[in-house]
Amino acid sequence: MYEVKAIANNLPMTLQRENESTPPTEISREALLVRAVLAGDREQYARLYDLYARMVHGIVLARVPREEVDDLVQDIFLHALKKLHTLREGAAFGSWIGMIARNRAMDFHRRPQASVQLEDDAPAPASPGPLAGQILDIIRSLPDAYRETLVLRLVEGMTGPEIAVRTGMTAASVRVNLHRGMKLLRAKLGFKEGL
Repeated sequence: MYEVKAIANNLPMTLQRENESTPPTEISREALLVRAVLAGDREQYARLYDLYARMVHGIVLARVPREEVDDLVQDIFLHALKKLHTLREGAAFGSWIGMIARNRAMDFHRRPQASVQLEDDAPAPASPGPLAGQILDIIRSLPDAYRETLVLRLVEGMTGPEIAVRTGMTAASVRVNLHRGMKLLRAKLGFKEGL
């Protein structure tokens, strides 16, 4: 069995359409990975996870409590693996899993929350410092478009172009959302314009 990595790195990234008069089309890395997973190479799903885990984590973190994020991210990737056969275009994996993440985050708030009694000696989950938690809460109060791009940039450390590629947004939309989101964040934090 050949590896998708070998295909992605060593072969030209084109497919000839059935009609030879039409030009070849480029195949994205994600599309090759999706094809490999659908063909039975489940190890390639780990590569898709590596490409999109920060994005999914950021989308979920912008919408649900911090202590629920990691479990929800795992649930999203398991769900996506089970439903991968329904994805029509492999190159759209990023926007597809992003939509799954947004939907799962909304579902999280719709379902009744079960409470679990913890033992006194159970270690508390690591949490960010009080200031970081307050800033995250302020970011969560912003409109969705700004909230998500700010979390992806400031918390997940993704660059603007990386956010655009992973989410399927245009680079211009990402720049606008980051600019406007930072402006709102500064205002809510009490910073004066120009700082």
